[in-house]
Amino acid sequence: MFEIECPYCGLREMTEFTCHGEAHIARPKNSLKLSDEEWGDYVFFRSNPKGLHRERWMHQHGCRKWFNVLRHTVSDEILAVYKITDKLPTAKQKS
Repeated sequence: MFEIECPYCGLREMTEFTCHGEAHIARPKNSLKLSDEEWGDYVFFRSNPKGLHRERWMHQHGCRKWFNVLRHTVSDEILAVYKITDKLPTAKQKS
């Protein structure tokens, strides 16, 4: 178990949060022109790296707001927490 610094509420235990997968996935602009395979890739396939991963989280049992986390998937070390509207932080920054 680890703690997450909610950008709105502060430090809380991870049990208050829900991870909703990979962050920064852009919807294709011309989705009607995509093949079934291309659409399937967009809808179903996500990266699952062993290492740094940008994820969307929600403070489910708190403010219920969405934010992003840069987390190391092996150690669960959180290297950055940032609002959806914030610029992408580098791995060395914490916000």
